[in-house]
Amino acid sequence: EYICRFKGTLTDKIDIVVEVEVPIHTLCPCSKEISAKSAHNQRGIAKVAYRASDFVWIEDIIRLIEGSSSSEVYALLKREDEKFVTEYAYDNPRFVEDVVREIADKLLKRSDITWFSIEVENFESIHKHNAYAYMEHDRRSRRS
Repeated sequence: EYICRFKGTLTDKIDIVVEVEVPIHTLCPCSKEISAKSAHNQRGIAKVAYRASDFVWIEDIIRLIEGSSSSEVYALLKREDEKFVTEYAYDNPRFVEDVVREIADKLLKRSDITWFSIEVENFESIHKHNAYAYMEHDRRSRRS
């Protein structure tokens, strides 16, 4: 399930911020490194808010986020599909910081994104705490 929001303000100009929340799946790189048999996985949520100078498809941002995690999250999988997803995640371990950096790298390559914030939280499966990372970048301040 994806959650999208549009926030707008109007003063002397229009300011629109688009927010997208995407469920993600990550596999812990540390757990993979120290375990001979497996690694622990967790579901998480990636939240990206952005301002753009031109129209941006929300679906493009969703794909960008999903492609930055260990694997996508699926509502329903057959057993052979579950095998593919778990093996794919095993080959693409990510900390929350890695997910934030990868999303940021992809957003920075887009000239139409003028400001963004990225927030990723993993709901840890074997720890009593969640993992969290945040980043914000503003290109508008560089303009004269």
